[in-house]
Formats: sequence, structure tokens, C-alpha cells
Amino acid sequence: MTPHLLLIRIHHLGVRLIMGALLAGLAVPSTAFGQERVIDTAHSIITLHVFKSGLFRAFADNHVIQAPITGGSLEDGQNARVQLVVDVQNLRVSDPGLSPAQREQVQSRMLGPDVLDAEHFPQIRFQSTAVEHIKADAWLVRGDLTLRGQTHEVTLNVAGGQGGAYRASTSLKQTTFGITPISIAGGTVTVKDEVQIDSDIVAGSDSGATH
Repeated sequence: MTPHLLLIRIHHLGVRLIMGALLAGLAVPSTAFGQERVIDTAHSIITLHVFKSGLFRAFADNHVIQAPITGGSLEDGQNARVQLVVDVQNLRVSDPGLSPAQREQVQSRMLGPDVLDAEHFPQIRFQSTAVEHIKADAWLVRGDLTLRGQTHEVTLNVAGGQGGAYRASTSLKQTTFGITPISIAGGTVTVKDEVQIDSDIVAGSDSGATH
């Protein structure tokens, strides 16, 4: 083989190696760009912490209210986003210090027209508008929360991601959504305006997967 033909073959081999490297670089697994996954509703739950205030707050109870997250999806890649849905009728008062009859009274008041008005506003919905990755396994998620027919922006502090499990926390004021905090005993015991909300979210399967 002449030196000229050898140079041509080396050149062609180099071109093939470069093209192969480029194609390998483009073949990035789809998970690097994120996949939209449905929420695992069997293992995802929202918890509301409602605190007491007032002169005789020592004689009243803080309230713990829980409900399964009944729908939604999340994507944790380049176009990260979150959507959550909670059916208001599924909210349950779980205060251990209350008798079953007292829990039922609190729940009836909570779902009634003075507070959540579940008959007219059956769902609580969250739709993210921006996701900021602040450090490993931690995000700030801003989005629109629709509660009792009103929509306002809230910010979630989200941590986790291992095994598709996340913990999201935020707080809000009831009055922002048109809810007047409950007052009893002539105003000597009231519920604080600010409510703490924690969500344990588990990502299920790819929403585009077939079953």
C-alpha cells in the first residue's frame, strides 16, 4: 500500500471515529431530560397543621388534617414541573387528643360553607410555574394554588428525590383565600391565620407508559 492510500484510510477511519463519538453523545438517555410521571396516589399524602391562639388557647386543640393526594404528575428533568390535586371531601381530622365525636364536629365545620365549602369548591389544585434547583436534592417550586375558588402564588420547599419520594412544605394564610379563621368562646380561642402544609409525594410510573 502506498503512503498516499494509507493516509486516505487513516483519514476515513478518523472521520468514522469522530462521527461515532458524536452519535454516542447524542444518545443521552431520556431520563436526563426528565420524564413526566404520575403521582402514586396510594402513597402520597398532604398534611395540614392548624394552630390555636387566644387567651385560653391552652384549653383548645391544634388540628392535624390529612388527605391522600388524588391526582397529579411531576417531571424532574430540564423542564421540571409539578401538578397536584386533592379532593376536599377526603380531608380527615386526625387529632389524637379529640374524641371521635369531637373530630367529626371539627371536620363538619371545616368542610362546611364557613371554611372550605367543599360542596362548591370540591378540589384543591397546585400547578407549578417555576422550579429552582438550589442544591443537591433540594428545590424551590413556585406555582399557583387554587383553594376555595381563589388562586394565589405559593412557594414550596421540596427535598428528597431518592426512589421518587419527595417532601414539600409551605405555609399560607387562610384570609388570603377568603377564609375567616374559626373563633370560639367569644373570641378567647381562635385558630391562627397561618396554616402549615406538608406533602409527602411519591412519583409513580411514566405517564406515557402503557399497561
